[in-house]
Amino acid sequence: MEEVCVIGVGMHRFGIWRDLPLATLARTAGRAALADAGISFRDVEAAWVGHLHAPAMKATLLMKEFGLTGIPVTRVEAASATGSVAFREAYMAIAGGHCDVALALGLDKFTDLTGGQAPRQRRDIEATILPVAFFAMWATRRMHDRGTRPEHLARIAAKNWNHGALAPMSHRQPDHRITVEEVLASKVISEPLTAMMCCPVDDGAACAILARKDVARRLQPARPLVTVKASVLRSETYTPGHTFLGAVVGPAQMTADTARAAYERSDIDPADVSLVHVHDAFAIEELEYYELLGLCRPGEAEALLESGATEIGGRVPFSTDGGLLARGHPGGPTGLAQIYETVQQLRGEAGKRQVENARIGLCHLVGGGSVCCINLLQRE
Repeated sequence: MEEVCVIGVGMHRFGIWRDLPLATLARTAGRAALADAGISFRDVEAAWVGHLHAPAMKATLLMKEFGLTGIPVTRVEAASATGSVAFREAYMAIAGGHCDVALALGLDKFTDLTGGQAPRQRRDIEATILPVAFFAMWATRRMHDRGTRPEHLARIAAKNWNHGALAPMSHRQPDHRITVEEVLASKVISEPLTAMMCCPVDDGAACAILARKDVARRLQPARPLVTVKASVLRSETYTPGHTFLGAVVGPAQMTADTARAAYERSDIDPADVSLVHVHDAFAIEELEYYELLGLCRPGEAEALLESGATEIGGRVPFSTDGGLLARGHPGGPTGLAQIYETVQQLRGEAGKRQVENARIGLCHLVGGGSVCCINLLQRE
């Protein structure tokens, strides 16, 4: 397997962009990534484009916005993990020796959907229960089992909103410091989750360009190299007595198994991770992932949160750009937005939200509760 580096990242800020066509979002993110990499589109040998709701063939049509160079273009879809999987496919193509430079692009416009709401074409019980209700039940269960309080969830949300205020590409950029009390006082969506504990409906695009390590060194001799140390994709594993938890939340064990595989492949210990991005569409998720990613032992998530360890300046900051809660979650580009932020952090280019001595970043997303993708990046 060839070693692979991220040589360019770009984004269109996440937000409500009803008057902007999808092509504008894609061009902005893609051109920014090409400029960051210091290459032209002619240098790209293959592309993977991720989206959830755009029509068939939209991926190929959008790549024509950059040029007609004959490269293979493949559409990727894995629900919330779409961007992460597009990144993984580009990584695997280079690592496997099939190309030297590849592009991963994610995009979506959730505000183009009916009334700005997520589509309601779900199966069985999912047709009547919205995602927030599934995660509210997850939160209620933890409150029963672990003694979690609404204040814990509010603290995560307030932290991420305040991180988002420091990130230019974040959808939610409050003009004042968000407090736990403010989060708790916001409208209840599905008890115990309030509106400020839930991600927004928005639009956006994000892009990453990857290259073989020797190509990256040649193109960017003066810039710190950001290497992909592991990229793992898993689906649900059957065990005796297994209960399917639904395609929205999914089994917690799937994240634990994916994380274990990523650590083993990269020879990285959880204690070595400098910063983390997770599927925090709802505040309860971040709390659960503290434990499932091996950053603390079962039952210690609340104590880790209370210690301030997951804030910027703490031992292992989570969602340094606000995560899904504040940066936003348009679906297709979310995983690549995590890559964008992680690369900036590892290069030391994150400005006011910079994590001191950032060396290793972990990006985690689940897709529809049925797949989990983890990418581990390291500054050389």
